[in-house]
Formats: sequence, structure tokens, C-alpha cells
Amino acid sequence: MKYSNCIKATFISRPNRFIAYCEIEGQEVKVHVKNTGRCKELLIPGVTVYLEHSDNPNRKTAYSLIAVQKGERLINMDSQAPNKVVYEALQSGALCLPGLEGEMTLIQPEKTYKESRFDVYIETEVERAFVEVKGVTLEEDGVVRFPDAPTERGKKHLYELMDAAAKGYKAYVVFVIQMEGVLYFTPNRITHAAFADAVAEVSRKGVQILAYDCQVTPDTLVLGRPVPVKI
Repeated sequence: MKYSNCIKATFISRPNRFIAYCEIEGQEVKVHVKNTGRCKELLIPGVTVYLEHSDNPNRKTAYSLIAVQKGERLINMDSQAPNKVVYEALQSGALCLPGLEGEMTLIQPEKTYKESRFDVYIETEVERAFVEVKGVTLEEDGVVRFPDAPTERGKKHLYELMDAAAKGYKAYVVFVIQMEGVLYFTPNRITHAAFADAVAEVSRKGVQILAYDCQVTPDTLVLGRPVPVKI
């Protein structure tokens, strides 16, 4: 996926989940944060960030914060981007889900199953599949984890996927690592032990747990290579 009209800025502060203040050429500007997670390890005063300018005159903020520089690593933190890059990769054939048989005849975003709305629904000539996508921005010493805050909704999605797998669907969770050069992915047991337990349980009962890194630039995000998963 590609952003338009991106510029470099300096992060100043984040008074709430949706708003941040950044400096652009000496001027303080209010921007929209496209990630409601905590991101405390990323949004540190003085770090370099990248903003996308909107031409929509009805917006309250002219810019959206989409990426942040963490040392030498550029991290995309747009929480809407992982779904888009997975969908693009499925459509182009760059992402082939392991164990999914037959040629894909339908790739549909946001399909409801019971009480959950999964990110992607797929039909092939012989199978049906659900894919749930999770974006990952939390990194420490090359290890990436999810979630960065407790997520009961995320846990519920896992068990609904397990139910779908029991009824004959192929079921996948794709953790999209919004950066490059990581060692492995693991559920964040310290932040949400119940989520980590759920990942382990559903992986034993038919849900495939996958992780992929991304090629990141200030104005692009492309799904990259598989990343080892340690459950």
C-alpha cells in the first residue's frame, strides 16, 4: 500500500489516544494518530515521525501520524494498514496461506461469523477460510509481541476462529509485523496472559498462527517474509 503527501516531523506529545502534537519546520501541529494502542515505547518526545497530509477540508486535523523512527528501525504504526497489506498480498498472489487447497475464487474483506467479524473471508474451488489480521508494533531486542494492551475482543476472535475450524473452515491468524529485521514473534504473556493461553489453545485445535514482517518506507508498506512464531 502507498500513502500520499508524506512529510517528516518531530513528535512532541500525545494528550490522548487519537491526537498528537508534532513539529513541522518549527511549527507545532495537531495530528491524528492512526493507532489507539499505547505505543509508549515508540512515541517518545523528540523522535522522528512521518505524517500523511489529507486534502479533505472537512477534517479537524490536516495530518495523520503513520510511521515512527525507533533507532535505525522504521515502524509503521497505522492500525488500518495490516488489513490492507494482507488483502493486497492475497489478491496479487504474494501471500499463499499454508494448507489452503485449490485456486482462490473469492477474497472478501470483513465477513461475519457468529459474533465476530473476521478481516478476510476466502473461498477456493474446494475450501472456505477465515483470516484474522493483527498488526504488531511492539518490539524489544528484535523480539515482537502482541498485544501491547489487554484485548478481550482479540481473545474472543481466537475462540470464534477455533469454532469455525471445528466446523470445517480453514482458520488463520496473521500477525503483521509492521517493521523489518525481527527475530521472532511471540504472544505478549506479560500484558495479557489469557490471550497468550488462547493462542496456544487454538493453535492446537486447527487455527494456524502465522507472522510476516513488512517492508517499510515513509510512504509505503508491503507484506514481506514469514517470521518465526514461538507460542
